[in-house]
Amino acid sequence: MLLKYQFDYDLRHLTSFFAVAQLLHFSRAAELLGIAQPALSRQIAHLEEALGTALFARTRRSVELTAAGHALFERLQPLLGALQRLPTELAAVSAGEVGQVRIGFTGLAMATVLPKILRAFAQTHPAIRVELSESPTAAQIDALRSGEIDCGFFHPAQEKPEGIRTRQLLREPNGVLLPVTHPLAKKKMLHLGELGDTPFVLFPRHLNPSFYDRILTSCTRAGITLKIADEIWPRANAIGLVRAGLGATFITPSEAQTLPGDIVFRPLEGPSPESRLVAGWCLNASQSPPAQAFLHLVANLHNN
Repeated sequence: MLLKYQFDYDLRHLTSFFAVAQLLHFSRAAELLGIAQPALSRQIAHLEEALGTALFARTRRSVELTAAGHALFERLQPLLGALQRLPTELAAVSAGEVGQVRIGFTGLAMATVLPKILRAFAQTHPAIRVELSESPTAAQIDALRSGEIDCGFFHPAQEKPEGIRTRQLLREPNGVLLPVTHPLAKKKMLHLGELGDTPFVLFPRHLNPSFYDRILTSCTRAGITLKIADEIWPRANAIGLVRAGLGATFITPSEAQTLPGDIVFRPLEGPSPESRLVAGWCLNASQSPPAQAFLHLVANLHNN
């Protein structure tokens, strides 16, 4: 619902009142404003008439604010200050220096490239608020197309999704995460073929079909059929099931930097599924200046 307000005074009347209220002197206020004193007096009289109350108590020797004048003066200070800052703030909005950017990410992104990007962006654009939401690849693609996020960090599909531009940021082979009690946990490196009898915890295929299929292809090349005990998301839940001793899961070395003592990470020699990470954004969307600034930073960091 659009509300319409009509006033019998304008900003000129308010700034004139503010000058007199600060100086409590009509002649000096008129000089400060660069207008004649009679014109200033008429503006104040007009404002008082429009508001229906006296704002100043005048004598031949002094000018004082009335109670209503004090109230108006207190309310005008932040308002006029905000109006004075408005050109600078609007220029900052237009230049992409303030506003918000909405980012989707996967666990791999947060474990690798995303903290560096966020830190650099905060240093160069401290007034832009970044909204972060963890979601799987398929959900990020939908969110990009619907305009719910400005940029996503996700695992790419074999074929680029229509209408989405991507920039590759990372490729990293996976190892396996095992309970410390697993018979193979004492080995420093494993071959995927040794894990044919080990149940695995994966994610639902529809969340990231490309990576899911690379896992199965690696297992076939290693001569095993993967035993899938459960499918769950996000990654933290899969790690929890490994800690419970219900299976193993695939994870990159970057994601395995800090692990609790009841699970171990082991790299794989031979066939192993590869995790890939891209930054993606919608080609058809009209990107806001803050989003454009963020995407520019992502591209520059990648090139460096």
